[in-house]
Amino acid sequence: MTDRPILLRPSAPLRSRRAAVLLLLGLLAPIPAHAHAILEESVPAQDGIVPAGRIGIAFRFNSRIDKPRSRLVLTNPDRSQMPVTISPSGPPDILTGSVELKPGAYTIRWYVLATDGHLTRGDVRFTVTEP
Repeated sequence: MTDRPILLRPSAPLRSRRAAVLLLLGLLAPIPAHAHAILEESVPAQDGIVPAGRIGIAFRFNSRIDKPRSRLVLTNPDRSQMPVTISPSGPPDILTGSVELKPGAYTIRWYVLATDGHLTRGDVRFTVTEP
């Protein structure tokens, strides 16, 4: 008799269970996804202070955005709202526009459609002071 190790092959049901566990682990593993558009920088800055007059607006995101389907909405001190016209030109990750503002507390709500097809939104609050 030889002293060879005996190798056991797993039974078919055991192999099926192993395959199912490996498949489940593969499905649960993190999958790289396209990032949603995240605001990286804004002018005016969050909680910033700017002088009254013509205010330039520039919102830079971490990815390309679909400008025609994105929006900027300004909330005035009296809580009335008005859309901000977005310039169609410029880099594909930046929304720009401008508005004439008087002193007070304002908010710009942004709605951005990223090129991955996901809509994200947020608010930037700022204060306008006397020039």
